[in-house]
Amino acid sequence: MKHLPNVALRVLLTCFAVVGGPLAVRAVAGDFGAAFWAYARRPIASGFSAWAGGAGSGGAAGMQPVSNVGFVPSFSAWAGAVSSPSSGATVAYGATATDSALSAEAGVARRRPGQDLDAVPPDPVFTPPSALGGNDDALAIPDRWRLVETLKVKKESLLDPYNQNTLKADRPIYGRDWFLNLLVVSDSTAELRRIPQSVGNQANRGPRLDQFAKGESSTLNQNIITSLSLIKGNTTFRPPDWEFRFTGITNFNYSTSKTEGALNVNPSKSDGQGTRFDSHFAVQELFVDKHLRNKSDRYDFDSLRVGIQPFISDFRGFVFNDQQPGVRLFGNFINNRVQYNLAYFRRLNKDTNSGLNKFELRNDDVYAANLYYQDFPVLGFQLQGTVLYNRNTEGDRGRKFDTNGFQVRPAPFGNQLPHNYDVTYFGVNGDGHFDRLNLTFATYLARGKDSRNQIADRAVTIDALFGAAEASLDFDYYRLKAFAMYSSGDKDPLDDKGEGFDAIFNNAQFAGSETSFFGRQSVPFIGGGRVALNGRNSFIPSLRTSKEEGQSNFVNPGLRLLGVGTDVDILPELRFIANASYLDFDNTSSLRFLRTQGKIDRHIGEDLSVALVYRPLFINNIVVRLSAAALIPGDGFQSLFDTRDGNQIQYSTLANVVLTY
Repeated sequence: MKHLPNVALRVLLTCFAVVGGPLAVRAVAGDFGAAFWAYARRPIASGFSAWAGGAGSGGAAGMQPVSNVGFVPSFSAWAGAVSSPSSGATVAYGATATDSALSAEAGVARRRPGQDLDAVPPDPVFTPPSALGGNDDALAIPDRWRLVETLKVKKESLLDPYNQNTLKADRPIYGRDWFLNLLVVSDSTAELRRIPQSVGNQANRGPRLDQFAKGESSTLNQNIITSLSLIKGNTTFRPPDWEFRFTGITNFNYSTSKTEGALNVNPSKSDGQGTRFDSHFAVQELFVDKHLRNKSDRYDFDSLRVGIQPFISDFRGFVFNDQQPGVRLFGNFINNRVQYNLAYFRRLNKDTNSGLNKFELRNDDVYAANLYYQDFPVLGFQLQGTVLYNRNTEGDRGRKFDTNGFQVRPAPFGNQLPHNYDVTYFGVNGDGHFDRLNLTFATYLARGKDSRNQIADRAVTIDALFGAAEASLDFDYYRLKAFAMYSSGDKDPLDDKGEGFDAIFNNAQFAGSETSFFGRQSVPFIGGGRVALNGRNSFIPSLRTSKEEGQSNFVNPGLRLLGVGTDVDILPELRFIANASYLDFDNTSSLRFLRTQGKIDRHIGEDLSVALVYRPLFINNIVVRLSAAALIPGDGFQSLFDTRDGNQIQYSTLANVVLTY
């Protein structure tokens, strides 16, 4: 019984160890009250961090930090305590590492069995905050965007667009969320071509009257593009709250031609040597963009854009690809899986020689609505449905002449009477990949009414089709591709149906259009060369005066195109591009009627083109492109241009240098 108090005391200490964490064991030595008071008065930190009493047998100890103490019982809790015969202190057995402060409090350092006792380690010394210096030693950082420069890690250079640069919207220019983005581009092009040039009587010399003259011509074109964007908002994860953008282009162009009357309706205005110099300034973008709302925590949004702005009707720009004044509501939903556009545009006239905007509105309206659905029918593929409505009432304005004095509206052939039309385009388009196979396609149905077509000389109902597709496979450093295009042609130019497909303003990136002959060059046809077989940067043989200033024409021969191509990365900075296309008219009845020829074969010819694209810095700040294209005339082309030049190979060469800041 005499040991009963000791046993009860041991049980009580064990309960304190399990429930309350580490407890000074000096109670066994008779100082239980002081130890318990030291434990009870310790402050408790968040996360159950506690402070235990310091060294000293009397309990008047300083406070030392210990690790987090839990209140979950474990076998690492104190199992008991015995008195050390050498020091009279109490040593705990079975204590955890969190109990190092208690060992020091008992005057004994923790050790392994069999080792000599070490000296008690000194209390840790904490440097008072005053010794670290006051606020005078702190670095003033204006904002997080200027942290690198403030710490003198790297100094900003306004000439370097790829590191921190205030002019490239890397830092705010006002407040904390107003940014300025400056873009400057120099686009220089030199082009030499040979095309069959249709001329009038003023170009003939000698006893022979030629319908076509030598078609050699050249163009030097310089565009200086300056774009300023003022943006409000943090655009890292969401659209900007506001955006104000201005893009202006200053153009200089110089053209030469061996054919008199090809550059101006008055040959005397071509400097007497078949040359022409012109310049123009155009505003290609001038809009304000307002972020209306976020619809989810994934930043699904709605935005409204008003002003001159770019718009592309589909993935490749087959029907409408232009910068025109208008209003556009756009956004997305379902975590950006679905995007939409609702837009209205009133088209501007284009400058004749540069192809850029003029501050002159046309009676030509475009309404557009489309919907994109991502990852359908498989991951990595995107479908688009689109509806475009084009209403042209320029027949109410009478005749229109371009800068060089040539008539462009109505086209100088057929009845030459002003006319109006309205047409709706229904399209289904796709872009993406099925496993390794890359695929892009576009299909359109055009339905509408032309009040008085110039060829049919009557009102016609528009019913035309268009389709295009490109498939490609990537193999390491090269890509192989195959492509096809179909544009329906009119079967009877004198009936009340317009079955030839025509676009609003197309600029398709397809079949090597940037370098091909038929896709880039405008081939003159009739009316002294003022009506072209196809427009510049357009494969569709629409028989318009020009894509920029003329009206759409839905009585045309249409086109069938089949081709193959390859893109080869010879070096990381050097790419080789080659394309070959086989071209046919879909139906030549409209050509036979206009030329009063008995037979015109459908075969246009073979279009072959090659190009080298060089990026010396591995980026797009400097891009050099050299290309050459040739059209090997088929029977149909030779039937249309049967002259001393008509049976020869038609060609074009191009050198282009783009410098971007």
